[in-house]
Amino acid sequence: MKHIKSTWATVTALALGLFLPISAVVGAPLKSDRSSPSSAGAVSADSRARNQAQAQPQVEQQRKEAETESQKTLDKDAVSAIEEAQMAVKAIADGKNDQAIAAIERATGKINILLARKPSTAMLPVNTAVEIVDHAPKDPDVIRAFSAEAEKALSNKDYPKARTLLDQLASEIRIRTYLLPLATYPAAMQEAARLLDQKKAEDAKQVLLTALNTLQVVEAPIPIPVAMAKAAVTSALAQRDKDKAAAHSQLAMAKADIERAKNLGYDIKDSEYTAINQSIADLDKQLNGPQDTTSAFAKLREKISNLFRS
Repeated sequence: MKHIKSTWATVTALALGLFLPISAVVGAPLKSDRSSPSSAGAVSADSRARNQAQAQPQVEQQRKEAETESQKTLDKDAVSAIEEAQMAVKAIADGKNDQAIAAIERATGKINILLARKPSTAMLPVNTAVEIVDHAPKDPDVIRAFSAEAEKALSNKDYPKARTLLDQLASEIRIRTYLLPLATYPAAMQEAARLLDQKKAEDAKQVLLTALNTLQVVEAPIPIPVAMAKAAVTSALAQRDKDKAAAHSQLAMAKADIERAKNLGYDIKDSEYTAINQSIADLDKQLNGPQDTTSAFAKLREKISNLFRS
């Protein structure tokens, strides 16, 4: 993914319902009380509301696309190995140790195949979840205040406070991928099998549960303001021949959204930010002339799309 910074953590897989059907967790609805950054010019409340209505399906569509693409990355053999280990836990709980050993052997076989196929791969994706997280304020002054407080907390090593503050600056489609560590999983299967052979079923179950409950998670964001900027450009294109004032207003909104994404700390390079602003300024001028702006609109949308691709 371009420009997507990932964060890692150890998670409790079973507590997260890892083996239930994959589903998206959609957060609170996008709000329509967006403040107008001064650099974008005056934008009316009606214009903000129209842009918000246009952006919501764009954001949901991009969430669905991200979910589809992330599911394509899952390794079926790794998923099967986890399912077999889970079956072994159930069999032990039911007192069916022979079935547990058979399930462990199948899981071990899957893992051995994976290690043979991908000897240099440390982790494999086994599940994914995509959610909309939109806590961030609209007012750029409030964003700067949160940012300053978060920096102060980090400087003071008050990490819990910093995490809370930074979470309030999130406005994103968040892609979370759960990864199976190949370095530790095979050893856990072997140890569980050994304990079962020694009639230590409870110890074997605990080894399996530890293996199942400890995965790695990587998170990657796609900023909602970027999706909203694309929606604003689309709206401007639709309005260019009917209402030039509305088209100009939508371009101003797109500029504001890109600026907001950058202010929220999403990884937009200065060169990309400058290029998009220049394209918006050029297109804003072209709207007042007789030339066809279809190509210019398409190029602007492509530049925005290229900022964050899932």
